[in-house]
Amino acid sequence: MRRTFVLLSLSLAASPALAETFTAGPGDDVESLIQTLEPGDELILDDGTYTLDGSRFSFDLAGTEAMPIVIRAAEGARPHFHRPNASQNVWDIRAEHVVIRGLAFSGGSAGLRFESGRFVTIEGCEIFDTGDVALRMNDGGQRYEGMRILRNEIHHTNGTGEGMYLGCNSNGCQLADSLIEGNYVHHTNQSTVSQGDGIEIKEGSFGNVVRDNVIHDTNYPCILTYATAGNGGPNVIERNVMWGCGDHAIQSAADATIRNNLILGAVGAGIAMQPHQAGTPSNLVVVHNTILNAGNPVALRGATGSVVIANNALYTGGGTSLFTNGDTSMLVSVGNVGNGSGTGVGAGSIAADLVMASLGGAPPMNLFPRADGALAGTGDAAHVPSDDFDGVARGGVADVGAYALAGEEPDWAIEEGFKDPTSTPMPGTDAGVGDPDAGTGPGDAGVPPGDAAVGRDAGARVDGGEGTTDGGDGGCGCRVLHADARSLLPFFAMLVLAWRRRR
Repeated sequence: MRRTFVLLSLSLAASPALAETFTAGPGDDVESLIQTLEPGDELILDDGTYTLDGSRFSFDLAGTEAMPIVIRAAEGARPHFHRPNASQNVWDIRAEHVVIRGLAFSGGSAGLRFESGRFVTIEGCEIFDTGDVALRMNDGGQRYEGMRILRNEIHHTNGTGEGMYLGCNSNGCQLADSLIEGNYVHHTNQSTVSQGDGIEIKEGSFGNVVRDNVIHDTNYPCILTYATAGNGGPNVIERNVMWGCGDHAIQSAADATIRNNLILGAVGAGIAMQPHQAGTPSNLVVVHNTILNAGNPVALRGATGSVVIANNALYTGGGTSLFTNGDTSMLVSVGNVGNGSGTGVGAGSIAADLVMASLGGAPPMNLFPRADGALAGTGDAAHVPSDDFDGVARGGVADVGAYALAGEEPDWAIEEGFKDPTSTPMPGTDAGVGDPDAGTGPGDAGVPPGDAAVGRDAGARVDGGEGTTDGGDGGCGCRVLHADARSLLPFFAMLVLAWRRRR
């Protein structure tokens, strides 16, 4: 491994700890090096495959808000950590104020398993071909707070197969106040997958934002959230696009705001609100989504509290645009437009209302509203959010569906890959050509799925290797690194060129 000099400017008012930068490659003992990192340190990993043997790869790190620890790829490099078998996870992590950026992980049981985590950023990574879930934060008794999961590609999982498994069943651990943004999650539906949600946020988790993700070809719902169990504010699901969802596209039990999403097709309903574990539909707001689904675009079952369904574009191949079952006395349904029946749904047409759309269930499509169609300004002004799918300000205008006509045309063509406004032109515009296939897909099965992964939380199954459950410490002998263990520079004002020796 190599170390570099770090130049720090000190003021008379402070004596910050001195940070170092390290560089390592596939031939180095990266695990041991990671365990020595202290607040402000940066580890830069060279290109190549880092093959992991049968032993556990784990670390316990604590940076600070002002001086996070960074583990990242070198410029232009793709460090790839690969575990040839599923006897262990690829990485087991306890971390606080840590950034993991630009790395690839494959094989193993889980790709990244967080035993604990607070204020950790996972950005620009790839997790694939795992024996089980790709990214898991589900150790009993933990609260994963302020996590940031940004622009990662997660795909081709096996076993239970979730792309992200966040929180625990029955409020046993929680994901709180976290951001899941700009990720590309796909093909969690391999032949070996028994469940395979795209993003699953378990009961008791709260205050999370799930936005701008592209999710397709899953075995269970593309996005699944439970109730918050009174722990905090609702979860927000916004500006995502999904298709090929093996169950419902979005399923929520309670306590969620679901807005500005595009859904091209699902085996179940486009958005399903139904009882799940201790949660029953209440405190739900579903506004300005555009949904094309051969079955029911929206389904509400067993509501026990307030549910608002407003200004959604709901197109079906023969189902009900808004299906309800049970008490609807606390349902507000206004300003919706579609080609099927349902309370609060006005008449619409796929061909007349959308630039280039079908019930084919997958791209290419252009779901932007036609200026002369039934979506233009016909929604309910009381339920208009501030922006649309592209982040364009709506200005209080109630254009129905995920797009505002103020945007004039979509910023991004719906396609496989990351949601990116600089990508290829949108089909159906002057710059883009698409195939307006009007194929059909499977109908809504009408049966709520079972509990996803009951009894699968950490500690309930063997995953850590050597006969131990994955919910425990797994024999990690790592130490927590604290800022007060650092050597501090003298109290003076000057530029210091420093070389610090490790213990």
